Amino acid sequence: MLKISNESMEKFIFIYAIAISIFHFYINIRGGLSDLWFNAAHFSLLASLGFLTFRFSKKSDAEYISIIDIILAILAIVPFVYMIGFEESLYQVANGTMRFWDLVVAVITIILSIEITRRTTGLIIPFIMLTCIGYILYFGKLLTGVFAFAGMTPERFLYRIYFTGEGLFGSIATISSTYVFMFILFAAFLLKSGAGDFIVDLSSAVTSRFKGGAGHVAVFSSALMGTISGSAVANTVSTGSITIPMMKRNGFKPIFAAGVETAASTGGQIMPPIMGAGAFIMAQITQIPFVTIILVSILPAILYFSSIAFYIHIHAKKNNIEVQKSDVALFKTLREGFHFLIPLSTLIGLLVYGFTPTYAAGISIVAIIAASHLTKHKKMGIKQILEALALGAQNMIVTGVLLVGVGIVVGAINISGIGITFSQLIMEWSQNQLIIAFVLIAIASLVLGMGLPVTASYVVLAVLCAPALVGLMLSPEMAALASAGVILPEVTKYLLAAHLIIFWLSQDSNLTPPVCLAAFAAAAIAGTHPMKTGLQSWILGKGLYIVPLLFAFSPLITGDWLQRFEVFGFSMLGFLAFTIIVEGFWDRKLFLWERLIFALSSLLLLSQDTLFNLESYFEIVPNTHILGFILFTCIMSFHKLKGALPCNQLKTN
Repeated sequence: MLKISNESMEKFIFIYAIAISIFHFYINIRGGLSDLWFNAAHFSLLASLGFLTFRFSKKSDAEYISIIDIILAILAIVPFVYMIGFEESLYQVANGTMRFWDLVVAVITIILSIEITRRTTGLIIPFIMLTCIGYILYFGKLLTGVFAFAGMTPERFLYRIYFTGEGLFGSIATISSTYVFMFILFAAFLLKSGAGDFIVDLSSAVTSRFKGGAGHVAVFSSALMGTISGSAVANTVSTGSITIPMMKRNGFKPIFAAGVETAASTGGQIMPPIMGAGAFIMAQITQIPFVTIILVSILPAILYFSSIAFYIHIHAKKNNIEVQKSDVALFKTLREGFHFLIPLSTLIGLLVYGFTPTYAAGISIVAIIAASHLTKHKKMGIKQILEALALGAQNMIVTGVLLVGVGIVVGAINISGIGITFSQLIMEWSQNQLIIAFVLIAIASLVLGMGLPVTASYVVLAVLCAPALVGLMLSPEMAALASAGVILPEVTKYLLAAHLIIFWLSQDSNLTPPVCLAAFAAAAIAGTHPMKTGLQSWILGKGLYIVPLLFAFSPLITGDWLQRFEVFGFSMLGFLAFTIIVEGFWDRKLFLWERLIFALSSLLLLSQDTLFNLESYFEIVPNTHILGFILFTCIMSFHKLKGALPCNQLKTN
């Protein structure tokens, strides 16, 4: 088979990637294309770049690009070119009737989408795409019961998938071509400007005085890196290559170090202001402003990262891991890297002021370049700008083709109405019990996460499960108004809470065995067993399950800010008590009865009166929180008084 050397194509791929980023930047800032045309261009450009970047299989020679890959890359441009040339004639001349070449191009586009998705993400998503197509065209007619579907002609299906906003180039693709692309490009510019080194240095300077400081560096740096990367695996690889060896030198066991980095990096997708591609999709599906999603996500994100920090602190005390002093000076680091705060402040300021996320990201990219010239050694010249443009397009390939391909799945769900059916089944199986529905969705997210990336898992679960979850969270009166089409502010809050529950639960695939990509990446750096690393990260990342429970059963999302801070404060103590239970240690090893008291205090601190049906005599603070706080204070005071005594002496007393 005729092949071309990869080195010969590198320059072309580099220039092509730059052109793709410039095209997206220009259209997102200035406009000029309809959503359908822009989304078609988005897919065509990224798919063609993907065929030149990703080989047919793992056995393919990585040093060469086959002629077939080049042909597929050229063929991937056809969907966009044909859309521009023949979309109008379809409506005006053919009156909406698919012509022969319309059908051919639509079929080619679907095949290309399936193939590039297979190359970039594996077999699971293409299998789901083919299953959805088969269900609409054939399988649905063979089924009976609630999942039966009357079917649709191939011509009508191809029309809706290719020429309308219901399929490949619909709302999910719009999110990918606008919000997601611009923020990934923003992250690429930040990384090329040296923000990664600044984040690690700042984290080291801030946390070096704490016990187990190297572990806290991983948490702090991953939280900061998450604000710009929005990817758990990318977060793990970028910060983990520095923090995991640092933790090992500090005295942490390799598997614990890898688990900490995995759990902390997973939090990158729930950390404002970017929160991964899922947050942009959430804003589009719910029609809730992106800035609102960011604001309500701040306290939950702090809870999650604090829960990991508690594990590190107790583990360090338990294993006598001393403070690791850092040579990095805080004020010097801030002085040399203050310019990184300018684009982040610009981004947040524009979002709060009311500009669209796409426009805010575009202006913030310009701010990165301008701010870099305020320093002597980190100025972004032409070379760095071009490298950032190329990196942005290359980092977008997997996410972009995935989100476009998922459009087939979402389109099939909407066309068949199976989403409504699935929501009704969730209501029936849960017997109208929110906690049972929560467990069912958590299991579904774990199963889906074994084969789907986080973003795809969230999209599928949001379409299938969110309506049922909202219905269970609303009161009967409010649910009746919502079903009648009356949208109240309270309903919007519960809609956001439901989607955040699904969004958080969908993250567990990064750290939960058997398929946990972020854990595998950390294990490779630490030199540990991948599955054991996944188990350790699963233990450390328990906040991914507990915090969504607070979304469901407390006003952490649905209440006013006073209620949110009340839940936040008591939950922080509840997480500390929970960590003490898991580790079985505070100032010393705990007795069984002490762990039981900590367990009870944690349950009360993390619960609401509505869960126990206890009457509250306080307008703000529930009785359960007061009882939990008293119990926690008593047991902690006991440890402060008796902590210096060895366990055998305590027994004699």
